[in-house]
Amino acid sequence: MVELEIIAMMVVPLVFIITTGAVILLRPLSRRLGDLLEVYARERERGLEGGLHQTRELLENLNSRLQLLEERQDFMERLLQSGEKKSVPEE
Repeated sequence: MVELEIIAMMVVPLVFIITTGAVILLRPLSRRLGDLLEVYARERERGLEGGLHQTRELLENLNSRLQLLEERQDFMERLLQSGEKKSVPEE
């Protein structure tokens, strides 16, 4: 029993010293890791915003081209209709 008490008296300070050393060593590392993760999250958010802007520009471009196609189709339909009216003989 006496030996266990002596071992316990040695283990408790040893565990305290190891824990304190680990906190002292790992705290700056964990803080730096947290900072890096925060920077990564911000950059990713900016990247998503840039992708959103690029997608919006692409959709606006497609919309303008679609409107141009609609105008051309309407023009062609009017031409065809006017051509049909002229070519149909009246009885």
